Amino acid sequence: MTYSLLDLSPVPEGATTAQALANTVALARHAEALGYNRFWLAEHHNMPGIASAATPIVIGQVAAATKTIRVGSGGIMLPNHAPLVIAEQFGTLATLFPGRIDLGLGRAPGTDMATARALRRHMEGGDTFPQDVLELIGYLGPADPAARVRAIPGEGTGVPVWILGSSLYGAQLAAYLGLPYAFASHFAPAMLEEAAETYRATFRPSAWLDQPHFMMAIGVTAAQTDAEANLLRSSQILAFARMRLGRPGKLPRPQADLSEVPALMRAEVDRSLSCSAVGSAVTVRRQLADLIASFRPDEVILTCMIHDPDARLRSFAIAAEVMADLPALRAA
Repeated sequence: MTYSLLDLSPVPEGATTAQALANTVALARHAEALGYNRFWLAEHHNMPGIASAATPIVIGQVAAATKTIRVGSGGIMLPNHAPLVIAEQFGTLATLFPGRIDLGLGRAPGTDMATARALRRHMEGGDTFPQDVLELIGYLGPADPAARVRAIPGEGTGVPVWILGSSLYGAQLAAYLGLPYAFASHFAPAMLEEAAETYRATFRPSAWLDQPHFMMAIGVTAAQTDAEANLLRSSQILAFARMRLGRPGKLPRPQADLSEVPALMRAEVDRSLSCSAVGSAVTVRRQLADLIASFRPDEVILTCMIHDPDARLRSFAIAAEVMADLPALRAA
């Protein structure tokens, strides 16, 4: 089972964005040494607890600090950008780091509507995402000297494009275009099973992919004991709840007392974060094995929001050890 890593470059309480970005680079080096296949970063805006807003720049820093691991976006929110600009940015990255860059594309704004307006300057009524994806792929395809608009750098790089989603829309589009598909089950698992089935059942082979490739996102918080892991995870629960309550901030310090989260909100958070493995190596191994057996992904991408950077490194190290053992568990 191929395993990858999704990082949001979290900004812990008491730390700066500069420290968060340094932590991301350190985590990428760590992930490469542990055998992770990809290291993806996500585009979010106007969020005090996330430092990866300028995603292509952070990808470039991570790629420069590593040697072999694939680096990419999970994802770029394409409605925020002109396809040509993204083609040039990722074409530049692919030129600097050939064979190592991925481009995951999402349809959501990755922020609130006021910030989306600030990003886009104007809000068009129609959904042009499918056309924008095709336009972007065209810029990354073989060079056409006769074309009036060309991505330079970009043309001829063939940067692999993924469709990301948390509903049937992305699954259907990825299947129709014959592209790999990644599902955001780490925070929106409700339609995971239906989306995976839809993608596999309706996939059409393409010039980019001859058979479906489905990647599933899973939250992982691993530690020496179940109790320690659950305490570490409290930071993510608090951050998620505060964001839903309209009070986003930096990633909170872990705390045992979560009474500030109303019961109904806690139930919503637990549902949203249910596609997760939390605990010791033994517990995480069992939970990951169950999730993989249930949804049969071709690849998993693991993510976690832990306040202490060193504890985060240890969590991903435990997760990598577990993932390396999973094929034997599945065979058994």
